[in-house]
Amino acid sequence: MNATRAQRIEQALFRGGGLTLENPAYLHVVRTFTDTLLLADLAPKDLTAEALGLAGGRAAAAVIANEGGVAAGLAELAFLLEQRGVAVTLEKQDGDALRPGDILLRAEGDRMKLLGLERVGLNLAQRMCGIATAARCLQERVRRGSALTRVVGTRKTPWGLLDKRALHLGSGGTHRLGLGDAILIKNNHLALLAGREEEAAPVAIERAWKLRRESAFIEVEVRGEAAARAAARTFRRLLEEGPEVYPCLLLLDNMTPEAIGAILEMLRREGLWDDVLVEASGGIAETNIEAYAACGVDAISIGALTHSARALDLRQSIS
Repeated sequence: MNATRAQRIEQALFRGGGLTLENPAYLHVVRTFTDTLLLADLAPKDLTAEALGLAGGRAAAAVIANEGGVAAGLAELAFLLEQRGVAVTLEKQDGDALRPGDILLRAEGDRMKLLGLERVGLNLAQRMCGIATAARCLQERVRRGSALTRVVGTRKTPWGLLDKRALHLGSGGTHRLGLGDAILIKNNHLALLAGREEEAAPVAIERAWKLRRESAFIEVEVRGEAAARAAARTFRRLLEEGPEVYPCLLLLDNMTPEAIGAILEMLRREGLWDDVLVEASGGIAETNIEAYAACGVDAISIGALTHSARALDLRQSIS
């Protein structure tokens, strides 16, 4: 293989570079999502601000970090505010490290708007900062077990592409951006094909290979040495038939580090290691991630990064 393992992992699982507001598709997602949040929060109106007679004046606001972490969602928050006539000055950039007391952005505009946008804006930034912070912390922990293993997310993303961008800003991998982004053959797909897993996996790979030019990568879930061997051999044969370098992955789900280590040793022993990349997933958390990294897998995917994200503590101060 001409490309290194690290380059193939980057090509396959780190696809967040295009998730910016300059990308019309991502911009549409952000606009639609924030409009929906505001529609729910402001319907029919801000009764408290109306009761206090706050209409008509202007004010300044600052979004401040109450704890350390990684900045994320600032571009989206600025978009939310600016689209509604609020002037924004960014004091931090997405991906920056944050310390307690840091000001992320300043805003100035109609005080009814600043109050009405406060909670939705903070919810957005807090969640994205929390995901980015968790991703970066886990990647740093993984480096203690392996300098090469990368932390990536899953499609367990309640906020969709916003969650994926937050992973990217925290140095985590996005994995698939959606069902149309890449081919990932799971056990439920294989169950619909005839035969045992070690028989179904090669059939599935052969079919998927015909659509490889439409797919960022092809990955297949395997749950034992026999299926891993059959899948890796199929990938090797298909790669030998064409000149291109293409990311081919094995997904090892809900296995112990010992079981994963045995499969990796088999791949090396049988000369299949260079043909496939290996992702571990399932039951992996901060407490055991170093042991999985020490196995030598290329990637560790963790759904909890997004499905159970802890929001970073931020506040908005108005004057």
